[in-house]
Amino acid sequence: MLRKKYYVVWRGVETGIYDSWDEGKKQVDGFEGALYKSFATKEEAVEAFRSDPSGYFRKSKKAASVSGQIIKESLSVDAACSGNPGRMEYRGVDTATGKVIFQVGPFEQGTNNIGEFLAIVHGLALLKKRQLSMPVYTDSKNGMLWVKQKKCKTKLQPVEENRPVFDLIRRAEIWLKNNSYSNPVLKWDTKNWGEIPADFGRK
Repeated sequence: MLRKKYYVVWRGVETGIYDSWDEGKKQVDGFEGALYKSFATKEEAVEAFRSDPSGYFRKSKKAASVSGQIIKESLSVDAACSGNPGRMEYRGVDTATGKVIFQVGPFEQGTNNIGEFLAIVHGLALLKKRQLSMPVYTDSKNGMLWVKQKKCKTKLQPVEENRPVFDLIRRAEIWLKNNSYSNPVLKWDTKNWGEIPADFGRK
């Protein structure tokens, strides 16, 4: 008896996790640059879909080009902060067009890492509400780690001036603990692709 498998489609007609190859195949057949892989359990498939696909193709020739391809149908997020701490804001844009999807702030006494964390969570919540499975790009390793840990591990101390910032952090952490999501959170390759489309251009 064949064991059931789950098929992750990172790039195809419709990205997602499929529990039959017949359905998965429909998403990748004839799709240029399709990216997919099978997994033994649903848990492994969910974890893989949320992750950078290049990590699952290290031994294949195809993998060498994965990191060099931008998934255009995606959301890019970024934050800006004048000072550390300082006036902080964040936004999300359509990766392909640069159209601003959301922009929040500025807030007093924030940090760039906090903004990056909030931007990712805001993006994930928005995409889930709109039932979109597209990836979220960020150029922040800390932001990705904090989202994965479901905790904003800032060293910034709460004071009256930054109360709105810590309110947003609290709400973001609650959302992460109470919601699941299928959108991969991917690291933007600034070295090879240039600044992330959501960049505020203030460097």
